[in-house]
Amino acid sequence: MLQVNFLRENKERVLEGLKKRNFKELDLVDAAITADDERKKLQFELDSQLSEMNKISKEIGMLMKDGKKQEAEAAKSKTSQYKESSKELESQLKDIEKNLLNILYQLPNIPNEKVVAGVSADDNEIIYESTTVEGLGEGAIPHWELAKKYNLIDFELGVKIAGAGFPVYLGKGARLQRALVQYFLDKNTDAGYLEVNPPHVVNEASGYGTGQLPDKEGQMYYVGADDLYLIPTAEVPVTNIYRDVLLDEKDLPIKNTAFSQCYRREAGSYGAHVRGLNRLHQFEKVEIVRIEKPENSYAVLEEMVDHIKSILEDLELPYRILRLCGGDTGFASAMTYDFEVWSAAQEKWLEVSSVSNFETFQANRLKCRYKGNEGKSQLVHTLNGSAMALPRIMAALLENNQTPEGIRLPKKIAEYARFELIN
Repeated sequence: MLQVNFLRENKERVLEGLKKRNFKELDLVDAAITADDERKKLQFELDSQLSEMNKISKEIGMLMKDGKKQEAEAAKSKTSQYKESSKELESQLKDIEKNLLNILYQLPNIPNEKVVAGVSADDNEIIYESTTVEGLGEGAIPHWELAKKYNLIDFELGVKIAGAGFPVYLGKGARLQRALVQYFLDKNTDAGYLEVNPPHVVNEASGYGTGQLPDKEGQMYYVGADDLYLIPTAEVPVTNIYRDVLLDEKDLPIKNTAFSQCYRREAGSYGAHVRGLNRLHQFEKVEIVRIEKPENSYAVLEEMVDHIKSILEDLELPYRILRLCGGDTGFASAMTYDFEVWSAAQEKWLEVSSVSNFETFQANRLKCRYKGNEGKSQLVHTLNGSAMALPRIMAALLENNQTPEGIRLPKKIAEYARFELIN
């Protein structure tokens, strides 16, 4: 969430940033500033009345002490009037604060200056490509056919049990999933990330804290009886560990990693582009989360990008890195890098990771600050990335490594899975 003072002091920059995102409701910026002006005015009036009430209360005591009962009663009457007026002001102040918060919740983050303007994924910048990609030639089949051929994943059984988008992994398919999760976690902890095992449901405050609410409310599974949401990613519960927390400078940086099931209602379209593992309602993912001092966050973002690159190098998958344009950057992010792997059988790129710097956007919602040596507190910067999301990694591993003998796993993953060949 953007701070009102930032909107007021950097209005032109904010409007340019919103335009870069193709955000249309630019009048919300003025609405927020106007609402804050009204809030300040009401707060001043309320503080003045409370101060006057306090002053009169002291006078009443002195008047009673001096035996001036009539004057004391008149002062009491005046205090009663102030009390009624103060209650009305408090009610108005509460309403304007709620209105201001609702306006701020609708404003997305401002893109970093390096983020280019653009409308869609077609305008994203390709900043790195690991190798020249090629198809596998005649006879190559997509992962959903490989999964059926080798009895790795049963999509139809998932439909029977739950519905489309909930696959059942079997045998070596389930074992390969488990091996990938363990490898990702080990890779992250070896890089200094503390492993966390968070809840897979969050309350409303946690959803607002990281920006899923109200922006993605329709994409989250909601448990109405308990007023809880199934998590779309471990980023949400892990980042909310630091909600309403004042950190000490010596506590930073904070590096967490977590494995979780992820639940998303968004997988509602049809066609080959969402077939098989390409888009699911439930999937497994390992996440990395960073809490950083503001001056370090963009260097850390590049460090996280390098970390994801090292994972994909181990997986021996062709990949590329894109810096998202303004129109494709997520609501809460100031800058995002997407990683895509090449699907040789489908002959297209599949997104497998996003690494984002949210700057103070999440921290302001979370009220997560740190206190420096000089005693002054300020908002932290939060960052997160997928390291990694499993479905499309699994799809690319199956498709890119198919041979006449079977599917041959990359060396690093074979060590974790304890088998080299699926046949």
